[in-house]
Amino acid sequence: MAVAVLKLTTIGTATGVVIPKEMLARLNIAKGDTLYAVETAEGGLHLTHNDPGFAEKMEKAEAIMRRYRNTLHTLAK
Repeated sequence: MAVAVLKLTTIGTATGVVIPKEMLARLNIAKGDTLYAVETAEGGLHLTHNDPGFAEKMEKAEAIMRRYRNTLHTLAK
């Protein structure tokens, strides 16, 4: 597991984190993109560019599509 030291800095009246260019490139993110901070069971944070709620919504959508497969197939004609 790679460990990176991130520096906190003042941005107006808020506090921000400086993310090195190399880390931005590995995450495939850029200025203006959205990051999600997810609390872990150990009390830490996991930063991700993937919306954690999206996977849950897709699972529900896929279940509905499986349940109504024949109906959706007929409607698609």
